[in-house]
Amino acid sequence: MKLKFTALLVFMVLLLAACSSNESKKVNNEESTQEKTKVTEEASNLNGIQTVDTKILTGNEFTIVAKEAKHQINSKVTVNAWTFNGSVPGSQIRVKEGEKVKINFKNELPEPTSIHWHGITVPNEMDGIPGVTQNAVQPGETFTYEFTASVPGTYMYHTHQNAVNQLDKGLYGSVIVEPKEKTYDRDYTLMLDEWMSNPEKSMSNMEGMDQSNMGNMEGMDHSNMSTTDADTSAEDQENSNNNMGHNMSNYDIFTINGRSGDAIEPLKVKEGETVRIRLANIGYLSHNIHLHGHNFKVVAIDGQELNAPQEIKDQLISIAPGERYDIEFTANNPGEWYLECHGDMEGSDGMKTKIQYEGNNDSKDESNQNESLPIFNYTNYGSTQNEGFTLDQDYDVEYTMDLNGNNTDNIWTINGKSFPDIDGLTIKKGDLVKVKLVNNSPTGVNHPMHLHGHSFQILSKNGRPLDGSPIVKDTINLEPGDEYVVAFEADNPGNWLFHCHDLHHATAGMVDIIKYDGFQPNFTVDPNANNKPE
Repeated sequence: MKLKFTALLVFMVLLLAACSSNESKKVNNEESTQEKTKVTEEASNLNGIQTVDTKILTGNEFTIVAKEAKHQINSKVTVNAWTFNGSVPGSQIRVKEGEKVKINFKNELPEPTSIHWHGITVPNEMDGIPGVTQNAVQPGETFTYEFTASVPGTYMYHTHQNAVNQLDKGLYGSVIVEPKEKTYDRDYTLMLDEWMSNPEKSMSNMEGMDQSNMGNMEGMDHSNMSTTDADTSAEDQENSNNNMGHNMSNYDIFTINGRSGDAIEPLKVKEGETVRIRLANIGYLSHNIHLHGHNFKVVAIDGQELNAPQEIKDQLISIAPGERYDIEFTANNPGEWYLECHGDMEGSDGMKTKIQYEGNNDSKDESNQNESLPIFNYTNYGSTQNEGFTLDQDYDVEYTMDLNGNNTDNIWTINGKSFPDIDGLTIKKGDLVKVKLVNNSPTGVNHPMHLHGHSFQILSKNGRPLDGSPIVKDTINLEPGDEYVVAFEADNPGNWLFHCHDLHHATAGMVDIIKYDGFQPNFTVDPNANNKPE
């Protein structure tokens, strides 16, 4: 008995020692990780890379955690946000051109979710679309995304599970793929969004779509797509110009990197620097951005560099949902200058920040958000190149997308059908594909159409061929009556969404699918995963 007790005592001592050692290693590892993160952030800032209230992650392997957190939008409004890594926007992912990237994603939210890599050409199984490319990541579960960052530029990541609601709560961030040779000294990323100061007035019971049967694209239940909230008055619904089952006037706080008004930190520059500002619209409304006091160039759109961009001044950059515009200017006018949204909506006044020169702010600018200015036109900007697609060449596949619907029924269609009861487009690898997009929707209803897995070249707008730099995009905004012709090569097999990035429209049916002939997904749809791809 004494022998057993002695042996037990020795065992307990060794166990406690081992636990202590493991705990020490855990603490040391955490301290090491924190120190590495700190060094990474400091090094990034020293290189002129800056974000506002958001961590910058560099390297090629990252951890992204979806979780709830308090988020202060301005001095008066704090929200219970859904976040990536505890902030809105989530941690900025910053990688080098050509790097292989690995993201370990964990869901700590009470609902299933996913991550879509907006604008980045990824393998189909990495696209993050529940029921189409994977099952939604359940609470407490993990998923690993891997891809090669092949094209330098400005991109975004965001939820694609019931995204009309989850993205609204803050589940988004930016991805920057740095070029091998940089042309700029200072680099800012500004994510544009809208919030509601009175969210209970929103049509919050829009539950999205039951996507449990996505394996055969049939059997979808639209009965849960109620878009009328008992707290929304009839007057609100009647007066909404852009209802789509959701009163857009409820978005009365416009934000830059999750902050509004005085809560937005100024952008610091030094005289003589070349400054790149990456404007990314993750919201549901278009925003017209004006840079005061400087000539500037539009150097990239949707992550694609433009050919020989010219300097312009006092033009508005109109950025639709899902789009990204990179502008560059030389800091040659010391003082304090506004970068602001022009418009008369209630939230417009909060979407502005200042360009502040270090050491010299004698010259003070004045805001003028109601000033009437021309809107930048990319259809005749820059210089032509004898590369890419042309209108009159031969194509293997030609396809028309008639975008239509109405606010009264809140049903939005492509070629007269609403997702998932659609025909889609079947293509083969290697096909050259020409698509005509036509917006036949009512006055005031825009459709920013986003294609997954590919970028396309714009060939014409309203019957006129483009004259200037080739424009290659993944998101194209169609105003009522617009007709665009675009082209792309079928070089990335999979099942890919082509949908409106006003997600109120997508949830109500404006989603198409580009399907590669013979492609088979490498996952099995789980009927219990509660997959809701929009």
